[in-house]
Amino acid sequence: MSDHTEPRFQSTRPRLAALDSLRGLALIAMATYHFSWDLEFFGYLEPGTSTQGFLKLYARLIASSFLFLAGFSLVLAQYPALRLTPFLRRLGVIVAAAAAISIATFWFTPDSWIFFGILHAIALSSLIGLAFVRMPPLLTLVAAGVAIALPAVLRSPTFDAPLFWFLGLSETVPRSNDYVPLLPWIGALLTGIAIARLMVDHDKLGWIDRLPAGPRWLRWGGRHSLTVYLLHQPILIAGLYLASFVIPPPAVDPVAQYIGSCEAGCLEQGNEAGLCQRFCACTLEQLQAQSLFEPLQSGAILGDQDQRIQTLANECTVRSQSAP
Repeated sequence: MSDHTEPRFQSTRPRLAALDSLRGLALIAMATYHFSWDLEFFGYLEPGTSTQGFLKLYARLIASSFLFLAGFSLVLAQYPALRLTPFLRRLGVIVAAAAAISIATFWFTPDSWIFFGILHAIALSSLIGLAFVRMPPLLTLVAAGVAIALPAVLRSPTFDAPLFWFLGLSETVPRSNDYVPLLPWIGALLTGIAIARLMVDHDKLGWIDRLPAGPRWLRWGGRHSLTVYLLHQPILIAGLYLASFVIPPPAVDPVAQYIGSCEAGCLEQGNEAGLCQRFCACTLEQLQAQSLFEPLQSGAILGDQDQRIQTLANECTVRSQSAP
């Protein structure tokens, strides 16, 4: 029997402090964006503020950064040797957290509940991304590019059924407080996988290790990103709720509020501004003429469940599209 013992392969790597700090910075950015959404929800900002202009771009950059970092970290944990047990354990935690968010938002905001948000996207994209961890990085980059481009060429009413909403190919974008469909967002995760593979294969991870580590509290947030994600919104909402008793939001004209919210939702669907203005003006006129405006605003009737609302919305869609 030989005295020589083969060295065991080191399947794990030490944590990169700078990577934790980057994740912590992404969390801070996310919290600031969600705070703007909360301000809008409580009436301190105009309807649609958080889903237009700079804030819309800001939200997309934040989601991309989380998915990119998730893909990058997947390589550090699973390449060159797959470690399925910790992967499945982590995946189970993310899936459970995503389900909890879906249940909670369906309870509180059933008309815009989160059925496929950032956690759902990370969970499914990571599962798919695992198949790319050992593929050539250039092939993964090509797949990332295809994923990003697909919604521009395959978007179709065929995918408007709720069963396909998670894909991101619906012509009519479903309403949700946090909608991060598989396409194009998996492209960010696949890009993270490809960049990490290139750095590992060329022994360049030391570049990250030489970056400033950042303060301890920032690194702590990056290491416990899921906990921070789950807790930050309840804390922000509770704080704003209490603050509203001290500094109440300004009174809002219900007509202006309706028009602002309607146009913001219409623009989110990818429609042009003129069409949205005509559509919202038409629906407002019809709601008022049929004495449905006040019940709709008070919540006595729900727009997605009342056939009268659906009928007038369809009529106004035809009118707004046929108008010059």
